[in-house]
Amino acid sequence: MTGRLTKLLDPACITLSIQSGKRTTAINEVARLLDGHPSVSNFQGFYNELLARERLDTTCLGNEIAIPHARTEHVQSIVLAIGRSQSGVHFENCNQTVRLMFVLGTPKSNPGAYLAIVSSLCKLIKDAAVREALLGAATPEEFAQILTAAEEKILAPA
Repeated sequence: MTGRLTKLLDPACITLSIQSGKRTTAINEVARLLDGHPSVSNFQGFYNELLARERLDTTCLGNEIAIPHARTEHVQSIVLAIGRSQSGVHFENCNQTVRLMFVLGTPKSNPGAYLAIVSSLCKLIKDAAVREALLGAATPEEFAQILTAAEEKILAPA
């Protein structure tokens, strides 16, 4: 199914301890998890476009969540890195504190798949119980399992 977040989850691209409390430094910290990813052809180009998009408008969704993202020619397929901060990262462009950050890169040629992933992510994280479970996950593997279980529950036929 298009838009399956589960297919993008890789514990190696999840950090549960963002060190920086500043927006651009924290975005860099999470995005760096994608440096060397086989689908990222030019990490610096991707990162520059990520920051350029962030300057245009906030990527904060509320509920201590942000989805910094870029549609770029520097990725061949959708990539995802996730960061969690216990103390929070200040996003001054929206005056919010973010504790969960989902960094997405998507090919310019595939906006539909990107929109499906963002839609799935928004459905999952609007659930307060899922957010609390993600904030309490002990390992990147557990974090991925929580997202996978939540996605399966949402996609299960009624």
